[in-house]
Amino acid sequence: MPLDTANNGTPLVEMRNMRKSFGGIHAVDDVTLDLYPGEVVGVLGHNGAGKSVLMKMLSGAYKRDGGQIFVNGQEAHINSPRDARNYNIETIYQTLALADNLDAASNLFLGREIVTSTGLVNDAMMEAETRKIMGRLNPNFQRFHTPVAGLSGGQRQSVAISRAVYFNAKILIMDEPTAALGVEETAMVSKLIEELKDQGLGIFLIDHDIHAVKQLCDRASVMKNGKLVGTVRVNEVSEDDILGMIILGKNPESGVE
Repeated sequence: MPLDTANNGTPLVEMRNMRKSFGGIHAVDDVTLDLYPGEVVGVLGHNGAGKSVLMKMLSGAYKRDGGQIFVNGQEAHINSPRDARNYNIETIYQTLALADNLDAASNLFLGREIVTSTGLVNDAMMEAETRKIMGRLNPNFQRFHTPVAGLSGGQRQSVAISRAVYFNAKILIMDEPTAALGVEETAMVSKLIEELKDQGLGIFLIDHDIHAVKQLCDRASVMKNGKLVGTVRVNEVSEDDILGMIILGKNPESGVE
């Protein structure tokens, strides 16, 4: 069920008056968004609306020109992806950034391998830990020794999400997680997202698919020409209302925050 965020205390993350320009073009112009534990907020807009730039400032990929970021009510100083990870913010890009020739465990621990006392990579321990986290998030996953190139789209998403959660992500930025997936695969990712919500994670979901946003999100924030059109509860508006926000920059009268 969507959270009653109006009475839910301190946001997990809050971006206030965020600004970013490129060569005089205001890519993000005075945008304020928040996200609560156990909530999915869709970030929508046409290409060039500013949604990806906004999220890249939160992930540390871009340095902001103005504005503040607060995590659990404390101001966060995020100037690099490493800074973001220190605040338990992880990004799952559409490309997933997986090494195709490696299996699930090797991908989960890529660059952060578990080693034995003699300095050797502890494959058995990494597989055991991978089985444990997968058991929580996707109990049906069994292809632990298959290179991820041989996995389905939904299974690859499972690996990428498990990696983020294993390393204590509390805030996830997901870039079109169901793009190019079939019906069953989309259902698998939807179930993963529900599991993450149940565990209290907050998710910003960048997407173009209004139908997916209606299915997966509690709230939707729409951007146009670098500005925030508005934030609505998805169960209080229609797909046409959201489409009007995206195309016309028109905020529906019902469900406006």
